[in-house]
Amino acid sequence: MLLCPGGEVNCMATIGIVDTTFSRVDMGALAEDEIRKFPELKTVRRTVPGVKDLPAECLRLLREGADICIAMGMVGAEPIDKQCGHEASLAIQGVQLMTGKHVLEVFVHANEGRDEKDLYSLFENRSKKHALNAVRFLLEPEWFTKHAGQGLRQGREDEGPLKKLDSQA
Repeated sequence: MLLCPGGEVNCMATIGIVDTTFSRVDMGALAEDEIRKFPELKTVRRTVPGVKDLPAECLRLLREGADICIAMGMVGAEPIDKQCGHEASLAIQGVQLMTGKHVLEVFVHANEGRDEKDLYSLFENRSKKHALNAVRFLLEPEWFTKHAGQGLRQGREDEGPLKKLDSQA
């Protein structure tokens, strides 16, 4: 059950999805498909050219009433691409500080995959898991505390928690 700003119950929370045309996979569609499983939520989707354009569009959506945003894009393999990805990431953090709302950064780096099949798997896994994280932020925020320290990952298999060894006692 969602509480609305005026105290009424059952208003629809909104997840903003911003993706890019530069990405080689339609990340926004993957996220929308996951979020569609939760009829009490709605999405607003916008697409921008590249990762450096994500922060401004996320800021716009949050100012227009989105409760959380997902910033989705692909970072190229060249050093300048990685620098641009880092700059976009810093700007996304600034948007969070300016609005007091979360923006989940969902970046896939072009050279992360072992081959094209593996790269697609990364896109799909990371996009869907972060979409579910956005849902959890709105509907079940205590989920994160319950799963703290579990080595959960988006993109690859979970790492799992470390076990305390006797020699660490």
